[in-house]
Amino acid sequence: MVPVISVVGKSGVGKTTLLEKLIAELKRRGYRVATVKHDAHGFDIDHPGKDTWRHARAGSDHVVLASPNRIAHIRRLDRELTLPEIVAAIHDVDIILTEGYKRGPAPKIEVSRAEQGRELVCSPEELVAIATDQPYDLDVPQFDLDDAAGLADLIEARFLRGGGSRE
Repeated sequence: MVPVISVVGKSGVGKTTLLEKLIAELKRRGYRVATVKHDAHGFDIDHPGKDTWRHARAGSDHVVLASPNRIAHIRRLDRELTLPEIVAAIHDVDIILTEGYKRGPAPKIEVSRAEQGRELVCSPEELVAIATDQPYDLDVPQFDLDDAAGLADLIEARFLRGGGSRE
């Protein structure tokens, strides 16, 4: 089973920035990485007038846009899929990182910045680590906000050793 780790935290603390660094570090180490971004507000990648938009408007429940180097699926849903349902469809990767899903079942790395306050969104039991610019008196590994290498070391040790497809 592919390990899933969620990067969580309050809005504006730097989740995306940390994920960019962590993805790059894991790729540098030879891992295949997938990401899932949770958007509680909904989104639209289709554009009015484009062929895929026209297909969906005509009634297609599942539109696929395919090219030689990318594929995108746009699927109409009756309900929000759970994180396990989403990751079940992801193949050929060593790890799946999510942004968001703070209430989901995956272990979490919480990003915390002093300027956003000290309150964490997760309990210590849910956390694999905290990436922060302020110390916490918790029995959870803590890393600087820029320490993607340290976080990658922790992820390798706990989730990827022996299971990755490194060269």
